[in-house]
Amino acid sequence: MAISVSRLANVMRLLPRVAILAMAMWLPLMAMDGVRAGSDNIIVDNQRMSSGAGLVLMVSLQRAR
Repeated sequence: MAISVSRLANVMRLLPRVAILAMAMWLPLMAMDGVRAGSDNIIVDNQRMSSGAGLVLMVSLQRAR
């Protein structure tokens, strides 16, 4: 009997923490569900990179090794 009461006491002590953790994980999902974004809200930037950008990137990655 003492073991089950102790286990019940531990569960009751941890229950508020588990509830707060579950709410913290659930609230962002509910917030995303509430957002009604259409396709016209997408911001696109079509910038062309200069022709030497790949070379600069390659050299900088080689130097990082």
